Amino acid sequence: MCLQCYDLEDKVLSACDCNITVTVIFLIEVIDLRYLEENAEILSDFGLTPNQAKVYLATARQGLASVGQISKVAKVRREDVYRIMPKLEKMGLVERILSKPTKMRALPVEEAFHVLIEREQEIANERMSTLMAKKDAFLKHYKPFRMETKEEVHFSMISGREGIMTKELAMLKRVKNAISIVTSREKFAQFFSNYDEALQKAANKGIQIRMILNVTEHDDSILRTIKEYESARVPIHLKYTDQRSTHYMIVDYNQALVSTSAEPTIRETAYLWTDDNSLVGLLQKSFEGLWHASVELKIIETEAVAEKLIHVLKDLRPTNHTIIMYETPEAKYTVLFNYVKLGLENGEAVAYIGSEESPSQIRDAMKRFGIDVEKYEETGALRVLECNDFYIIDGKFDAAITINLLNKMYDEALTKGFKGFRIAGEMACFFEHKLTKELVEYERAVHRVFDIPIIGVCAYDANMVIKASNPMDLYNELLKAHGTVLFSGLSKKLGKIEIRKA
Repeated sequence: MCLQCYDLEDKVLSACDCNITVTVIFLIEVIDLRYLEENAEILSDFGLTPNQAKVYLATARQGLASVGQISKVAKVRREDVYRIMPKLEKMGLVERILSKPTKMRALPVEEAFHVLIEREQEIANERMSTLMAKKDAFLKHYKPFRMETKEEVHFSMISGREGIMTKELAMLKRVKNAISIVTSREKFAQFFSNYDEALQKAANKGIQIRMILNVTEHDDSILRTIKEYESARVPIHLKYTDQRSTHYMIVDYNQALVSTSAEPTIRETAYLWTDDNSLVGLLQKSFEGLWHASVELKIIETEAVAEKLIHVLKDLRPTNHTIIMYETPEAKYTVLFNYVKLGLENGEAVAYIGSEESPSQIRDAMKRFGIDVEKYEETGALRVLECNDFYIIDGKFDAAITINLLNKMYDEALTKGFKGFRIAGEMACFFEHKLTKELVEYERAVHRVFDIPIIGVCAYDANMVIKASNPMDLYNELLKAHGTVLFSGLSKKLGKIEIRKA
């Protein structure tokens, strides 16, 4: 037979010496069968047996079909189809059409899914009702049999997410006096999402709830989350510490659950539960000491700002490329001069590229800040340049030239024996020369340059960014090119800082 002798729609074959048609028919049937079996396997997850799923799909595919036609398409024996059809009818998935011969019609697939899901829900509800009734009956007649033991158990290891969550929830539900918690910023939201209702009930009963939040990275987004929980959900007394500590919870001063790992999330970390008086007492003493040394969260944005800023700048490492958005010159200098000073005191070479003030004005400001400018310039550790010496030379900007200068400075720093190299650059000159497009291209290019161990901070006047055409697009591009954005300066001093990451 040949391909021309086979009408795919009418399935009419003509005699021919060619075997191509037979092969095509065979392949089509194989593909159809595989497709049917794959879909039937999916339907089996919704409460149908494999054969029931095949029969339903074969019926749905043909519209109206006799049992013989359904059997042929489903590849299920005719006798089995006869037995399956009444069950599918009872489920409401097919209906019998009165005709000669009798034919079957299937419920549309989307409606069938709805029927199957409702059926599974009813089965699950019935099972839950049965289990609850059995539980009540069991507990009504249950008399615990206790063996006499000479030694009581005061320690147990709990592992696995479900086991740990079950234990924590049980402790919170039985609390009578106080809850003391030390946790990480990562586990904070997870903890509340899991135990919000239990904590709310405890708070309503007047239970004292104290939590120390271990925030090793200063991220104001966590502060917003904390305030949301404080005001809208659970009246909890929160404090902040940057001292690294494992997660633990003490309930009623007589039992504790302690993580055996410093990992911030539960995962597969094992937890130790204990009601041993000595160990619980030591943990409570540790908590009280940490509590008194911790900072009230409400003052982080004011009194702790300077310490917070230094912490952020100290965390910068070679290849880090960061952006600072400022609103006042004072805020700009507070961040950049701290950044410069830390680098110099660490034995690194530092380049400062000014844009809004002249190099002499920047040097004077550095002196007032407490940087020994003459000393560091004499040793070659500090270089203060203006924008026209580095970015826009002879009124033109060439990214390749600027990047070459950056590499040259890095090589010179290592040659002179410095531990590393960092750069601080004011970017206002790009806006003054209307080169924002070139600026974005440069930031993208220079971000790749930071594969070498350079630390870089680019300073942007927030007012200039806002006044640029398409400021949101510009901001998004700058954020992507740096990864971390440090906002500062809502007052003439520092005011506050906020860190956002791409």
